Amino acid sequence: MTTPIPVLVTGGAGFIGSHAVLALTDAGWPVTVIDNLSTGFRFAIPEGVNFYEGDIGDQDLLAQIFAEQGCKAIMHFAGSIIVPESVTDPLKYYRNNTVKTQALLEAAVRAEIPHFIFSSTAATYGVPEVSPIDEECPKEPINPYGMSKLMSERMLADVSKAHPLNFGALRYFNVAGADPLCRTGQSTAGATHLIKVAVEAALGKRDHVGVFGTDFDTPDGTGVRDYIHVSDLAAAHLLALEALIEQPTRSLTLNCGYGRGFSVLEVLDAVDRVTNRKIDRRMEERRAGDPAALVSDNSRIKSILPWEPRYDDLPVIVEHALAWERKLTTMRAKSED
Repeated sequence: MTTPIPVLVTGGAGFIGSHAVLALTDAGWPVTVIDNLSTGFRFAIPEGVNFYEGDIGDQDLLAQIFAEQGCKAIMHFAGSIIVPESVTDPLKYYRNNTVKTQALLEAAVRAEIPHFIFSSTAATYGVPEVSPIDEECPKEPINPYGMSKLMSERMLADVSKAHPLNFGALRYFNVAGADPLCRTGQSTAGATHLIKVAVEAALGKRDHVGVFGTDFDTPDGTGVRDYIHVSDLAAAHLLALEALIEQPTRSLTLNCGYGRGFSVLEVLDAVDRVTNRKIDRRMEERRAGDPAALVSDNSRIKSILPWEPRYDDLPVIVEHALAWERKLTTMRAKSED
């Protein structure tokens, strides 16, 4: 049993970060959050968690946090994540995802923090020629988002060789769902994740769901993706941190997915079944750079970590996302009263 140590979670008021905070606090770990609340929400941070509103590029603030809270590990979620936006505003992505990660790493090295978990992405693979994808597949990002994350991965690898810091880079596939106890979930307005969009449509918040591409080389012609429940992903972060603590000379790069995919139409069918209503689907042109299939080979994470997903079930993922969306509607209605 790993002895809990104080952890700083960057972006802990956001979608994935807030679930990691829950995983840590549920397991008894002391947690501090830094978030500038540009896309996160104060309500997503549980009572009793130390919170600093600020930017991860602020090295003076980071030094203050490390001194006051005695942090011995970092889980780094803060950053920008919208792929099309990264194409139109690449400097924002290199600033938020790469330059600020450099600042965070510099502060961590100065404070002699030994463990660092990094929120990476399957976008580092670009348009892979094979599916499923293992960690050794070529890394050829096709957009600034994927490249900004890959640059940060390489920075971590270099820093870990020069300083007593080990890291875990977790490459996410398609993250969805919400906390099963409905304590947090995807709350950002205008989100682009398919399951979030679909449950919004099912609740009348959108009038349709766009299906981008119907002529892919897949069974039904629509893109296939590997959807992972956000709470299973958060559990993987905690296990990865424990592995870094137990073997301080080892670093890890791991795919985070279930190893099987669902097409866009299969996801929409699942939402129809769960909600007992039919979502309006509008067939549209492919988006530039969308691969036909993006499915993880998750054999490495399963061989290295004692990770046993609890929510590897598409209808369950949809049900949890739907429950959170309903709660979010109620919360926002009350705030407007």
